[in-house]
Amino acid sequence: MISIRGLTKQFAVSGGSVAAIKGLDLEVAEGEFFVIIGASGSGKTTLLRCVAGLELPDKGTIRIADQVISSDSPPTWIPSQHRKLGMVFQSYAVWPHLTVYENVALPLAEGAQRVARREVANRVREALCMVQLEEFAGRSATLLSGGQQQRVALARAIAVNPRILLMDEPLSNLDARLREEVRGKIRELAKQLGSTVLYVTHDQVEAMAIADKIALMQAGELLQVGVPMELYHHPCRAEVAEFFGLVNWVKGRMTEPSVAETRIGPIRLEKPVNGLGEVLLGFRPENLVVAQGKALSVPNLFRASLQSRTFLGDQFLYQVIIQDQSFVGKSRAIPVNIGDEIRLHIDPSDVMVFPG
Repeated sequence: MISIRGLTKQFAVSGGSVAAIKGLDLEVAEGEFFVIIGASGSGKTTLLRCVAGLELPDKGTIRIADQVISSDSPPTWIPSQHRKLGMVFQSYAVWPHLTVYENVALPLAEGAQRVARREVANRVREALCMVQLEEFAGRSATLLSGGQQQRVALARAIAVNPRILLMDEPLSNLDARLREEVRGKIRELAKQLGSTVLYVTHDQVEAMAIADKIALMQAGELLQVGVPMELYHHPCRAEVAEFFGLVNWVKGRMTEPSVAETRIGPIRLEKPVNGLGEVLLGFRPENLVVAQGKALSVPNLFRASLQSRTFLGDQFLYQVIIQDQSFVGKSRAIPVNIGDEIRLHIDPSDVMVFPG
């Protein structure tokens, strides 16, 4: 549905220029909820704006449904209003002097994608029902809560029946509870409409919760593209692993194809690793398991001293020391006192391996 090849975008700065996007390639399938994630300055919003037609790329080609909408060879440029896209901005972008109904109706009545006047009311009514705001149609947009204003912006985007929805951090101005509520509604609506969604965020939890596929950007490049579980459990680089949550790291050296010697002792791996000497091993806090009963004969078993624990409601976050190195774990129950010795084990399948 969206095909990007060799996309490059630079911005002029004092003394030269900076590359926001560096020869990027990306494919988004029809009907896919595709999330682009990265830290501030990674280029994710610039990429979205190039697709929207709000930025002119320096090089590369962008296609939507096999139609070239932007290219440097041959020079091609289709303006934003003719790309048949819906866009939801971070700042809501509702018109304060208009009612909820008028905010949603304006692009249908006056924009490049306007429809017959008799159809406007039906489109607006359907869109407001989808976001559960039909009772607020006559209310001024400024009298709504932040979450409701964002749903008005979403209704306005979907009222034009776009083939593609672009969303630029649409939930960042909402509190945590509202973010959970609205992100679920956005995904539900997108699937109901059969829309292809290109969604930008810096929030890892948000990306994991709503994405069919995630692309992690850093310094204008893609580090990894894949389904959420792949990026979390099987990252291709240490930077990807760290971006999506806490990781316990330990340096080691391969002594056998499936065994690495480390400062805390030998660590067995699920799959053999060939051609590596020095390695960097990582495992998630939830993979540091308290060993009990028969588990005392499992591989990767370590003695540890409990240093601290924090109750989080559904689980404990705890810190232990193994051979003078600190590690973080998660568990539903920690039945020991601070300073007590416990035994912990790591399943070989949960150990991530990277070049040292």
